Amino acid sequence: MNRKNSRPNILLLFFVLIALGGNIFANTVDASRTKTKINSNWLYLENNTKNISTALDESGWETIDLPHSWNSLDATDLTPGYRRSGSWYKKTINISTSENTIYELYFEGVNITSEIYVNNIKVGNHIGGYIGFTVDISEAIQNGKNEIVIRADNSFNPEIIPSQKSDFFIFGGITRDVYLQTKPTTHLKNLKYTTPKVSQKRATLRGSVAVVNANSSSKVQVSLRNKNGKTVAKKRYFVKNKTVKFDFQHLKNLKLWDTENPNLYRIEVSLFSNNQKVDQIADNVGFRWFEFKEFGAFYLNGKRLLLRGTHRHEEHAGVGAAMSNAQHRADMELIKEMGANFVRLAHYPQDPEVYKACDELGLLVWDELPWCRGGVGNTNWQENTKKMLAEIITQNYNHPSIIIWSLGNEMYWLPDFVEGDKKEKMIAFLSEINDLAHQLDPTRKTAIRKYYDGADIVDVFSPSIWSGWYSGSYKSYQKAINLYKEKYKSFLHAEYGGSSHVGRHTENPITGEGKINSDGWEEAIVQTDVKNIAQIGDWSENYIVDLFDWHLRISENDPTFVGNVQWAFKDFGTPLRPENAIPYMNQKGLVDRAGNKKDAFYVFKSYWSKTPFVYIESRSWTTRQGPKGRTRNINVFSNCPSVELFVNGISLGVRKKDLTAFPASGLNWDVHFKAGKNVLKAIGKTTAGKIYQDELEVDYRFQKNSKARSLELSYEQMKNGNYLVTAIAKDAEGLRCLDYEKRVYFQCLTGGETVKNMGTPTGSESIEMANGKASIEVIRTSTKEPIVMMVLNQSFKGTYLTID
Repeated sequence: MNRKNSRPNILLLFFVLIALGGNIFANTVDASRTKTKINSNWLYLENNTKNISTALDESGWETIDLPHSWNSLDATDLTPGYRRSGSWYKKTINISTSENTIYELYFEGVNITSEIYVNNIKVGNHIGGYIGFTVDISEAIQNGKNEIVIRADNSFNPEIIPSQKSDFFIFGGITRDVYLQTKPTTHLKNLKYTTPKVSQKRATLRGSVAVVNANSSSKVQVSLRNKNGKTVAKKRYFVKNKTVKFDFQHLKNLKLWDTENPNLYRIEVSLFSNNQKVDQIADNVGFRWFEFKEFGAFYLNGKRLLLRGTHRHEEHAGVGAAMSNAQHRADMELIKEMGANFVRLAHYPQDPEVYKACDELGLLVWDELPWCRGGVGNTNWQENTKKMLAEIITQNYNHPSIIIWSLGNEMYWLPDFVEGDKKEKMIAFLSEINDLAHQLDPTRKTAIRKYYDGADIVDVFSPSIWSGWYSGSYKSYQKAINLYKEKYKSFLHAEYGGSSHVGRHTENPITGEGKINSDGWEEAIVQTDVKNIAQIGDWSENYIVDLFDWHLRISENDPTFVGNVQWAFKDFGTPLRPENAIPYMNQKGLVDRAGNKKDAFYVFKSYWSKTPFVYIESRSWTTRQGPKGRTRNINVFSNCPSVELFVNGISLGVRKKDLTAFPASGLNWDVHFKAGKNVLKAIGKTTAGKIYQDELEVDYRFQKNSKARSLELSYEQMKNGNYLVTAIAKDAEGLRCLDYEKRVYFQCLTGGETVKNMGTPTGSESIEMANGKASIEVIRTSTKEPIVMMVLNQSFKGTYLTID
């Protein structure tokens, strides 16, 4: 690997200073500091003017709370395109000014460029929407009322990554929290640490902290405390320079940070002047070491660890990227519940709450520079990109969960500049930022995905392998990873899977036949005589269950495999997929866009989680059909060592879980359904004898439906008081058409409004049917008139339902 410096050290210093100027490294713990969230009661103006005076003179300001995006709903509505432009935010806050105090605004993220004004004075700006920054407002404020005005802009700008040809929405707005902060003029900043030597018996803690406006009597005290607050180590240093370096050798009896026991310590740094404490900052510390063995497995703290990963996009139904901290945390807890130990943050750095959760939950992190598609750009593009990389590494440096700085994804593809995909340009710039990343942080690895010419530049590489989706059969997966394990020194497979439409199932999931070319998505190694499932497949949940089941069976039984990273944990929005089953949704998630679990979630949980459970496939497949006398194979996904299945009260026997068996690790039974109601009950038993069970009712029929002849509407009241309106496709005899998958369109004519533009199975007015069924949530808005609903498509010109 080439690690020669491509720029003098002065360039490195330049980028470090840029990054540190916009960073809050540590959590505040000292009373002389304050950090106040100011998310409530902002005014918002959707106006693209670049002139602050013009904006302030405009009417039409509306009250909103942060986080906020003007694309929260319009990105996923049925109108093509989404607003990429500028908007304004303003808020008046009261500040009681005091001497010897610095006042700052801290933004966790503004998409994608921003300008900040205080009392009509421009105090700062920032380029890059996924990275935090701080603005000093001390010179602009006054005692009493102060007006803060922000202009945010997500307009098309090829000089700023990510490329707007990327397969995800670039939401505009103040999409993360905003804080007013104060600190003393004599203060600490830029706390940075490493743990260069760690073993099971002892560890070293080494770092630095900057001191601003120190005097001859200034001293710095560095303390390390355990989770109970007990001091583990403490040292004092005289302040001789602007930066104080600290070093703790031979720390003993520490509890290491790992994915099962993410033990965290607390480092506290205090500044004393004339023996009085004037400032203090703190951060969490995790002691761990890791290694990618050359052409071998991954090791954490000296033990082999199979990386069991997924990807996360930062968005949620109804809010887009403007997620609350509770929503961020819920995502990460779901990922951990599934049993994952690794997450790739795709394709950009994410909210601080996400890194905090990964540190606390024990999730290793691949953090990614948003160089996604677009090729190499001009000089401005290159400077912006390098600055972003420096900010990402500097701001997230102290997180023990992070092990990889990714430099990009599919970077060469769809260049935004002439010759932007030229190999010589790509290699030169990738080498430059790889060197920059290693200079800023020599302790972590660099990585890229799917740029083969750069595979030998970075430390860790992922080729593109979509066995069973964009080409090939999923049974070619072992062939692919065997090749790449020998080809790449550190091969980590990022991105595999496929789309599934909730509630869509088939009795005969595709296994794959025919010939298909890769069309640029895939390599020949996984091309077989199998068609492109993504294009011709049925998007059924049970095909994806089989695909994931096979992939996990391979990865869990390969002792030299680093691991793989499923794409993606949650359904997410994209401007490039308007014709999907749910328009503008990438439906490759293990949960839907609102976080509701699909069947595939339980496949991963059965391989990865240690919390006992039993799940019969599938709760969204309760109406089925088939010839009389034909058996149906039923999968039970569980991590219990044995499971017994009962059908209509009769035991079909006990199966032992076997990770080498397919499907469902051997937990599958051939079932003869009877006509009508069938009750399935699965009972799992742990080695300690504890019982876990799941129960499912299946309505089975021996008559196959004929061609759909009508759509029928019904409703039920939901727990939240709203109504779930359901359309069923039926044949001439009134049978539900389980093979009907056409798109239908809902509309509320009077008395209410649909919950729409959510990108969820019950939150889209346009949606493909799943086994002849589609639903939408409806809110009553009037007590004076009934709700009248309509559903239609090209074949059925309108069915109506009245809810009194």
